[in-house]
Amino acid sequence: MLTKSGRKLEEVIKKAIDDHVIKNSEYEEIIELIHEDGVVDAHERVLMQELNDLIADRTVKRVAG
Repeated sequence: MLTKSGRKLEEVIKKAIDDHVIKNSEYEEIIELIHEDGVVDAHERVLMQELNDLIADRTVKRVAG
C-alpha cells in the first residue's frame, strides 16, 4: 500500500527526474517526507535510491536553492 507521504515523495522525485535538476531545498523536503511518518517503507527506499543513483551519475543535477 502506498502511503500519503510515499505519493508526495514520488511526485517530488518525478519532478526532479523530469527537470533533470533538484534544488537542495527540494532534496531536504524529500528527506523530511521520508521521515515524516517515522517509518521508511520499501517504496520510499526504492525511490530514494533511484534518485541518489540519478544524482550520482549526473542524470539529475543538485543545485543551490
